[in-house]
Amino acid sequence: MSARRTVLLSYDKRNVARWYFGGVASSMAAMVTHPLDLMKVLMQTQAEKLSVGSTFKKIIREQGVLALYNGISASLLRQYTYTLARFGIYQMGSGMMDTSTMARKTFLAAVAGGIGGFVGAPADLVNVRLQNDVKLPPEQRRNYKQAIDGLIRITREEGWRSMFNGASMTALRGMLMTVGQIAFYEQSKDVLVGLGMPQSTSTYITASLISAAAATTLTQPIDVVKTRRMNARPGEYSGLTDIFVKTTLEGPMAFFKGYTPAFARLMPHTVLLFLTLEFLRINFGYLPEPKPSTTPPAK
Repeated sequence: MSARRTVLLSYDKRNVARWYFGGVASSMAAMVTHPLDLMKVLMQTQAEKLSVGSTFKKIIREQGVLALYNGISASLLRQYTYTLARFGIYQMGSGMMDTSTMARKTFLAAVAGGIGGFVGAPADLVNVRLQNDVKLPPEQRRNYKQAIDGLIRITREEGWRSMFNGASMTALRGMLMTVGQIAFYEQSKDVLVGLGMPQSTSTYITASLISAAAATTLTQPIDVVKTRRMNARPGEYSGLTDIFVKTTLEGPMAFFKGYTPAFARLMPHTVLLFLTLEFLRINFGYLPEPKPSTTPPAK
């Protein structure tokens, strides 16, 4: 009889995740959580105030069940650009610098998230537009066939620079999201283990929930402004300052519009992401090369 453990996950410090595991894990999680992501975008951009349930029913009634996966191709493209870049950079960076403190984790996560946000800006733009098409009248829809078609049409109709509309906001959001997700996840896991929690699936889930709450709180104001800018018609806003001012006039809570569906989407996504990432690391990771010793040899 095999002596191999039968638990889903077991903590193993020796295995290191490969740089692309974050993109793979995130794409798998996105397949489950994409409908909630769609709800979040619609609630941030719609003029009328509808609950999550009402928005959900309206889409199914008017567009059908498959409309809940509008923009899935762009979502997957985003995972393999934005998420893969930020997780990959963090993974490689953690092998080159000490990340034992929260400050160091935060610094590395912010750098990785900023670069990943810029890399993933075109896919993020197409992703938001594809999702937003659901709520527009037929004559106003962009009707991109899928993500690649969206990128081609944006380049042809608006110029290649338009693919980076809102890239600065996307990069800033990427910084905050990566700090909330990766830095808080790693630090929470370390603290929970230090408090005596078993190094197992329950610890990963608890740390994931903490990181999801942190990430949602940090990114929601930026997310609202970014989404409104990406969906703005020509001349609707004069710039970022105008978006901030007009959003502020709606009340301070306008910056947290869609917080509930945002957290409801990010929570399962984050839990699934990190559980999958840990599973991949443990089962398909590799043993790192021993670092050269700085201690002088004994005479």
